[in-house]
Amino acid sequence: MNSFTNIELDVQRAADAIRTADALLIGAGAGMGVDSGLPDFRGDAGFWRAYPPFRGRRFAEMSNPRWFRADPQLAWGFFGHRMNLYRSAVPHRGFTLLRKWAEHMPRGYFVFTSNVDGQFQRAGFPEERIVECHGSIHYLQCTADCGSGIWPAGETSVEVDMDTIRARSELPRCPSCQALARPNIMMFGDWQWDPARTSQQLANYQQWLGDVRASEVVAIELGAGLAIPTVRWECEARGQVLIRINPREADAPGGIALPLGAADALARVNALLS
Repeated sequence: MNSFTNIELDVQRAADAIRTADALLIGAGAGMGVDSGLPDFRGDAGFWRAYPPFRGRRFAEMSNPRWFRADPQLAWGFFGHRMNLYRSAVPHRGFTLLRKWAEHMPRGYFVFTSNVDGQFQRAGFPEERIVECHGSIHYLQCTADCGSGIWPAGETSVEVDMDTIRARSELPRCPSCQALARPNIMMFGDWQWDPARTSQQLANYQQWLGDVRASEVVAIELGAGLAIPTVRWECEARGQVLIRINPREADAPGGIALPLGAADALARVNALLS
């Protein structure tokens, strides 16, 4: 039996699992956004392709709160560019297919994502059905911890010099104390991240999990890698059936492995569901 036939059989198994599910858990990592034109920063080479001026540095080095103290223009050059990129990205059709399936689940659904890009909201998923476990670039917090909490970025934008990835416009400020603002994202080595918004999302999620504990939960995991396996662990723990969609790291012991990109896999499954 060739690999193509194996994939087709697993796509059929995935469609059957979704068709009979009572509830749906959608887990998403950076690979989910690739088909929307977003970089996944896979490995140092992937990061350098997205940001050539940072060659020799690692993503974990740049996604670090220390830059907001040491070099605010560099910090906001990096995160300002990401904010602009995510705002301009259009969610691929796979998001629409997931929402269609999810809205037909008898016991509902939830999204658990490590992405900070807000693509699920842009695709029409309601805020109260999403956990952004690493926060969101579309919300800000104060670097001085003045007690202002978390606020929407709204129309906040930063002009970035793409030759240097440095901010060349006014930097975002806290509306309460005028100290430098930063994204409400959990960065590497980040003890200043305010988890209040994500904590509320997790509370909503835990309530849903309690409601569906005895139900048939299918977990669809998309583009979640092994480097930071938070989403993989969550889907493995919660889904009675696991469908793992990942072109490079699809191994799913006891589950259904689809070594495909997110948009391609979801379209194939949808063709069978339709």
